[in-house]
Amino acid sequence: MRSITLLSFACLTLLEPAAVSGQVLDIGYDSAPGFLKLPEHIYLGEAAGVATNSKGHVFVYSRTGTTYASTGGSRTFTSGGSRLFEFDQSGKFVRELGVGLYGLLFAQGLRIDPQDNIWIVDRGSNMVIKLSPDGQVLMTLGRKPEAAPERGRGGDGRGPAEGASRGTASIGVGIAGDNFNRPTDVAWDTAGDIFVADGYGNSRIAKFDKYGAFIKSWGSKGTSPGQFDTPHSIAVDARGNLYVADLGNGRIQVFDGDGNVERQINNVGSPWAICISPGTHQYLYSSNSNDPADRQHGEIYQMELDGTILGKFGRAGTQMKEFGTVNEIDCRKPHELYVGEITNWRVQKLTLH
Repeated sequence: MRSITLLSFACLTLLEPAAVSGQVLDIGYDSAPGFLKLPEHIYLGEAAGVATNSKGHVFVYSRTGTTYASTGGSRTFTSGGSRLFEFDQSGKFVRELGVGLYGLLFAQGLRIDPQDNIWIVDRGSNMVIKLSPDGQVLMTLGRKPEAAPERGRGGDGRGPAEGASRGTASIGVGIAGDNFNRPTDVAWDTAGDIFVADGYGNSRIAKFDKYGAFIKSWGSKGTSPGQFDTPHSIAVDARGNLYVADLGNGRIQVFDGDGNVERQINNVGSPWAICISPGTHQYLYSSNSNDPADRQHGEIYQMELDGTILGKFGRAGTQMKEFGTVNEIDCRKPHELYVGEITNWRVQKLTLH
């Protein structure tokens, strides 16, 4: 009888901790202090986007002042805008990309694909911009709203207002086709199809082929399966399933590549940023960063793709190993993460134990 009891205990210890005790395991981790080394007179603002490439270089898309050269001299001044920086694997500053680029207004997100192309998501210009590894523009999705009204586009009494829909086509920041209203994230599958979370102004996912041609979209404002309340972050697994951080509804929804609902993941707070690691065993990470003033939360969860929680780490705060609204997670290496923080104006490099 004693041997059976010991065997039962041994089996229980092998189960996922949350399934046994109802509590989530705390994962130990370290944060590298002062990892990013910026040149003099360059500062990070709100670190909306962070991503790494195959070389281990770190890219940061920051809501910070944009530098311009004055006419006829070397004097510079700064104004509001967003900037894209590159650092090497040791955190040393390499260069700034996209200086003067038309679509860089208000940073929202940043992703790097397997070919090391850089994808910028800009909430101010309503655009997703694909750059080559050397910073050349390869593709644009969406369009920047005009600063002044045009004939037939509202403001002069002779056409629909900017952002209104005309049939299935849209104007400016419309809700249909390939125009966005404050997009939040971008992802792609192994076939090269592109998914855009059109999240703040609209509540949908838009799908494009690898050349940028619009295929379809799905979703609307609501709480039912397949509906969204701010789809804030997205990621695709190796099988082509799309994971959507449905921020306002406090859940992660999982779809197949055609937009059919597969399942949903709950009990991870309000998922603000998600990331799926590559490799044969993929992990799903999700930040609970809905309320920056809530010092008891702000943690990041590590999960299996089926939603089984393996553990969590961190909480809201301003110190190292605390988080100030994690807007993006890079998990190219499953146990080495980079997190971009909005309220703390920084990027932390984390190593999980």
